[in-house]
Amino acid sequence: MLNGKHAVITGSTSGIGLAMARELASNGANVVLNGFGDAQAIEKERVNIELEFDVKARYINADLSQAGATRDFIHAAAEALGGIDILINNAGIQHTDLIEDFPIERWDAIIALNLSAVFHGTAAALPYMKKQGWGRIINIASAHGLVASANKSAYVAAKHGVVGLTKVTALENAGNGVTCNAICPGWVRTALVEKQIQALAEKQGIDIEAAARELLSEKQPSLQFVTPQQLAGAAVFLASEAADQMTGTTLTLDGGWTAR
Repeated sequence: MLNGKHAVITGSTSGIGLAMARELASNGANVVLNGFGDAQAIEKERVNIELEFDVKARYINADLSQAGATRDFIHAAAEALGGIDILINNAGIQHTDLIEDFPIERWDAIIALNLSAVFHGTAAALPYMKKQGWGRIINIASAHGLVASANKSAYVAAKHGVVGLTKVTALENAGNGVTCNAICPGWVRTALVEKQIQALAEKQGIDIEAAARELLSEKQPSLQFVTPQQLAGAAVFLASEAADQMTGTTLTLDGGWTAR
């Protein structure tokens, strides 16, 4: 389906990003991995992708909280693969606190990585895509890009910003072969969510699985976590010909969260 396409996925050394990289590779795309983690573990994942799917897989680390580093990363990725067709802006961090208690440095860090990096990565990738007349930009937003929750001011602001940026990118490139869409997951049991589950367990004096059920019951009517593999399947769909006329939209996988 994506044979010969070149895909860059930020925050892809684990979790959602890695699942997306593997799914794209399984459909024939060459991939660039990006993110932090144990060097040996990352190299093992990179090699496994190449061996399993017979594609090129590269790893390029970069501090995406920095504008220049983000743009340099995109150019380095394009050079490593020989182009860039698909960009998935997935990297993100989280912190929870009341607005008046929210640490300034945490606000700045979340906005820099969760929103500004999406802008800078998109700005650097667009010239490659526009020149060839084809491209897919897929932004991993959140249900929190559509609705809000208390104590998540920076994250909610950033993800709402990502949804808005997605729409602007789509409008500016409508008809030139480049589409831009956002995927809005509900609760996915990633490391970020696991920390919230642990905090809830400690606060209420319950075990981890009871806390996980409590977390789901507050927001997600299905009472089931969205899986990284489900999100990866959505990304492949958005990169496919079936989504040629799908641009500026939010694809919501949230177990009914935002239907309420």
